[in-house]
Parts: sequence; structure tokens; C-alpha cells
Amino acid sequence: MILCLGGACIDRKYRAQGEVVYGTSNSVRAGRSFGGVARNVAENLARLGVDAMLFSAVGNDDDGRALLQHLHESGVETSLVAIDAAHPTAEYAAVLGSDGDLLLGVSDMRAIESIAPRDLDACWERCAAATWMFVDCNATAELLSACIARARSANVRVAVDPVSEPKTSRLPIDLSGVDLLFMNEREATVYLGWRPGAPAAELAWALRERGAASVVLTLGASGALVASDRCVQIPPFGAERVDATGAGDALIAGVLYAMLRGEPLAAAARVGTLAAALTIGSVSSVRPDISVALLEAARAT
Repeated sequence: MILCLGGACIDRKYRAQGEVVYGTSNSVRAGRSFGGVARNVAENLARLGVDAMLFSAVGNDDDGRALLQHLHESGVETSLVAIDAAHPTAEYAAVLGSDGDLLLGVSDMRAIESIAPRDLDACWERCAAATWMFVDCNATAELLSACIARARSANVRVAVDPVSEPKTSRLPIDLSGVDLLFMNEREATVYLGWRPGAPAAELAWALRERGAASVVLTLGASGALVASDRCVQIPPFGAERVDATGAGDALIAGVLYAMLRGEPLAAAARVGTLAAALTIGSVSSVRPDISVALLEAARAT
């Protein structure tokens, strides 16, 4: 079982119909779907046949109830999703360019940020049954540190994703106890306090020197770089770019799915980049037809 702790929200997407002009109104096509990094990873895993449990919070509102119903129908265990009467269900709004790439993202994650280390303590017996714990940095710094410490004592492997450049500040300086760290180049640069333009391999090794056992550094259209005992470049898979939202979450799910099956990290990262490519071709944050069969068919081509 893989436990996914962090964001569960409503994604609202606005795709520009031409070049965006700032400071004025722009014509867009609007869409709505379920999102949140941890939620997306959990749904992708469930659709790939993995037992996935979400640890998060939603508001006591129609969006929260709809989100839980969708998760239930997707096969994700939701008994650790709290109902927060004090805050609305989290929202993420993305303004996308006409090519589907993100121009601006904003979020209200107060419901998720209300989860405290004491909440983890209260259900730790169930959490400790997981093989992997995936945590995104929509969780507070205190909760993230508690997850790493608790997992280390229970021999649960930990994977972490920072979510965004600002939220890298929630990562500890010492990454010991993080078995697998997912980051993109810009997040790594901000977290390390480096100037932009450093070689990807240097960024990955610096993250390992901070204590992360293994790193998957995503490189956008250039694929990914895996660093463990050595660096391995993972080439991208070609894909029609419809909407990049959720592609990184699909990559995480693909990597964890493959590692759970016993594949080494480099091979697992290839599965993850394929899952990301398939997701870029979908308007949804989680491709609704993602499956083992679809992955294997695409992998064979």
C-alpha cells in the first residue's frame, strides 16, 4: 500500500486562446477537474492497480463531497481524509498558455494546512502499514518533518515532492530520511539557493549531499535525470501537449508503481516519464483512462 499525504483540491483551469496580455482581460477556455498533488498521485496509483490511501482534508461543502465521491469511484481509500468545518475545500487555479504550459498558478490550501502532527500520531498505526509514504509540501513543514521521522522509525520508505518553488521552504535543510525526492530544476535551484543555469547533474548531486537517498530531477521537455549511486539521463517521450497540469504527478505515480513492482529507479523513471507524456495529452489532471495496459502498450511502441 502507498499512503499519499497532502493536497486534495478542485482544479480550475483557464487556457488562453492566444498570446496572453498582462494587465487586461484575455479570452480563455475554462475547465474544472479534481486535483491536488497527493490526490492526483493517489488516483493515478489506484488506476494502475496499486492500493492507495489518501491522507488529506476537505471542507464540509459540495466540492469536498464531490471530491470524496470521485476518489471512492476511482478506488482510492479515503478513510483518512478529514472533513474540515473551518475551511473550504482547497482550490488551485491555473492560467495556461495556448500551448498548455502553466503561466500562473494560485492556490488556497488552508484545509490541508490544518492537518497537524498530532493528526498523524492519531492514525499512525494505519499509516505504518504502508510500503511507501508520499508527502507533498502542501503539508506544513512541521507535518513533513513528523512524517519523515515517523516513517524512519517504522521502516516506511518516504517520497517527497515540493509542489512549487515557494513551498520548497517547507523542506528541511537536512533531507536525511527522504528515500526519494522529486523536484524540477527551478525548484531545486530555489531550494539550494543557487543562481539559475546550473547543470542538472550538479543540482541532483547537491540534493543528494543534503541527505536525499535518491533524486528524480524533472527537466520538462528534456525528460528527467535520476541520481542515486550514479546519474542517469531519462529521455522524454513524445506527446501532444494538450494540458501540462498533473503531468508531474503522473510521473511520481508511475515511478512509485514501477518501484513497487521491483523495477530499479532508472527503469521506474522511464515508466514515470511515459505516464507524464500520456497525461499531457489529456485535458484532465489525471488521465481517466490511465492503466497498466495503456502504459504497457505505449511502452512497447
